[in-house]
Amino acid sequence: MGGTRMLEEYRVPVTDEDRGKAGLAVHLVAVRTGAQAERMTEGGRLDPLTSKARWLSMYLSHIAFGWTLERVGHVFGVNRATVGRACRWAEDERDGRRVDELLSQLETCIAGLYQAPRCELPQ
Repeated sequence: MGGTRMLEEYRVPVTDEDRGKAGLAVHLVAVRTGAQAERMTEGGRLDPLTSKARWLSMYLSHIAFGWTLERVGHVFGVNRATVGRACRWAEDERDGRRVDELLSQLETCIAGLYQAPRCELPQ
């Protein structure tokens, strides 16, 4: 084989709508848990509260938007295995009343927003 060929990193395009929906999940979880939304979207090591809040946001995106684990990973910038661990953790936490009620309320909130007719503003 002649020459060195660099492998390009595979990136899936993420739409603005997907970013908006993920941002909604992040901000809803942040408001209800006291985590900082800005920190939840940063890379690197996170403190326990921020990490768990981010996991809840990933899980909420998976459940409320019907996204596959792979799609959640693309939008949040993590791999599918990380999303899978986050979702398993959230499912386990739903066995407790507090987290289950929180997620149920947030799912209902998101459903209400996206089931309502879109409001087109005049330009």
